[in-house]
Amino acid sequence: MDPDFSALDGYLDDRDTDGYLVDADSTDSDQYYLSGFDAPDPFVTLYDGETHLLFPRSLEYGRAVREARAESVERYVDFDHAKLVDEHGPEEAVSHVLARFLRSYDVDSVAVPPRFPLKTADGLRARGVSVTADTDGVVTEIRATKTEEEIDHVRAAQRANEASMQAAEDLLRSATVADDGTLEHDGEALTSERVKEEIEVTLLRHGCSLDETIVACGSDAADPHDRGSGPLSAEAAIIVDIFPQDKATKYHADMTRTFSVGEPSETIREWYDLTERAMDAAFDALEPGATGKAVHDAVCDVYEDAGLPTLRSDDRAETGFIHSTGHGVGLDVHELPRLSPAGGELKPGHVVTIEPGLYDPEVGGVRIEDLVVVTEDGYENLTEYENRLVL
Repeated sequence: MDPDFSALDGYLDDRDTDGYLVDADSTDSDQYYLSGFDAPDPFVTLYDGETHLLFPRSLEYGRAVREARAESVERYVDFDHAKLVDEHGPEEAVSHVLARFLRSYDVDSVAVPPRFPLKTADGLRARGVSVTADTDGVVTEIRATKTEEEIDHVRAAQRANEASMQAAEDLLRSATVADDGTLEHDGEALTSERVKEEIEVTLLRHGCSLDETIVACGSDAADPHDRGSGPLSAEAAIIVDIFPQDKATKYHADMTRTFSVGEPSETIREWYDLTERAMDAAFDALEPGATGKAVHDAVCDVYEDAGLPTLRSDDRAETGFIHSTGHGVGLDVHELPRLSPAGGELKPGHVVTIEPGLYDPEVGGVRIEDLVVVTEDGYENLTEYENRLVL
């Protein structure tokens, strides 16, 4: 199913702008979404009601003709690049090619993403093309509402994610406890790095990959984004946060569980139970038409009623609930919408995380995270992995 670009059409009409231009490789999710093409080197996408691609070289041309979701695919050579190099030099020739490309579609003005290359913008302006920054991030906003096909891609990535979480849990469950309270496996210290390896290998076997993951224990777990390192301990909270990308579809999943090998401290147990209550409150508030702020406030209410700090109650807090409730997931692992103090209206097709948590270096950290999609009448939880603290 092709994306619905009617919002982009409306954006261009409202600003009396001829087209939308992206100059990036396909690791830029807006580029991949708009072009429908995966390439490791930068190329240009023009949207003017239709999609047109321009490549510096012929390297990707044939594949783009076959695979891209575009009405036209062209190369610099199609716009007399060699002659322009002779006339203007290699650097300036590129801006002449781009200007000719745009004018071949009667495009004299373009909107561009906020991080559009300055050199490209200056070159186009020098050729008489009007270039304005899209500070609204309209393509990013369009990406927030997923099609059924996209939701299926996220769901498939989540199934792989759960297989890797199970591998991590099984490894922790099989560990023994050394005299110093650290965990061992097959006679060797069980480390954060060893559990991450198990996660990564499992994901690869399920067609997914990830750059990093979190396996953080003790004081490491008190920093929400500490990746964790070194030996893991018994009777301590171990946060496992996995956010893979499906290699075929490029869509992500995201899930966090907190485990303890053996009975943790009374405080960790209380925090875990409280975090489950906070998650339930978030689910109760989650529906189309609600705001991300309202969902976040529901979580803050639970923690604050228990006497724990949040950034809502104290914007300088360094312990307690010190991050937002969730974020969108899709081609990026962090994208719109936001479940935060700035979170706007939630709509059917929004895929978001629900991830309350509590942190204190003196205690450790607890976080639980599910992945859900907002539906016409509520939400569907895409996460099938159950919560359990003690292994």
